[in-house]
Amino acid sequence: MKYNKFVFILLIYLSIFMNAYSIEPEIFVQSTVNRASKVLSQDLTKEKKIEKLKIIAEETVDIRGIGFYTLGGARKNLNDVDKKKYAKLFKKYFLKSFSSRLAEYTNPEIDVQNKKILNENYTIVNSVLKETNERPEIKIDWRIYTKNPKNPLIRDLIIEGLSLARTQKEEFASILSSNNGDINSLFKTLENFSKN
Repeated sequence: MKYNKFVFILLIYLSIFMNAYSIEPEIFVQSTVNRASKVLSQDLTKEKKIEKLKIIAEETVDIRGIGFYTLGGARKNLNDVDKKKYAKLFKKYFLKSFSSRLAEYTNPEIDVQNKKILNENYTIVNSVLKETNERPEIKIDWRIYTKNPKNPLIRDLIIEGLSLARTQKEEFASILSSNNGDINSLFKTLENFSKN
């Protein structure tokens, strides 16, 4: 009896201990936004801001997951060497594209409003980019991958209903379709973008 009671208390303690280190998706998003805003509000060159934003992206975005999602059905035809090459090229492409666009903003103010748990692996966090004299209010939904609650990751941004990951997937599919499905055509596109 005493043994069972001890095990029960231990299980409750472990449950509390583990939950203490999980990160709620909406807190994760607000924290990520705050980090990016801090960088953007600093008196730094655009190049310095881009480097700092790349670090934030590497820590908070599931770049590999997004990369293979955007390949669509084409990923099934890749061998291990090509998969490795693609993952490396997509990471460079994504970081440059993401950080360059974000660096254009001076100090974006984003308010996290609520969340919708889709299942144990995904939560949608709703937010709003506040309007300024230059732009209207913009709705941004964050698709957060929560399989590991201690390390949530961004899988997609849906801006005013438009999924960035899906848009990227369609763009890559168009490139492959125009080149008879040759993966090297996509590799070349990614390489050229990263060089410029």
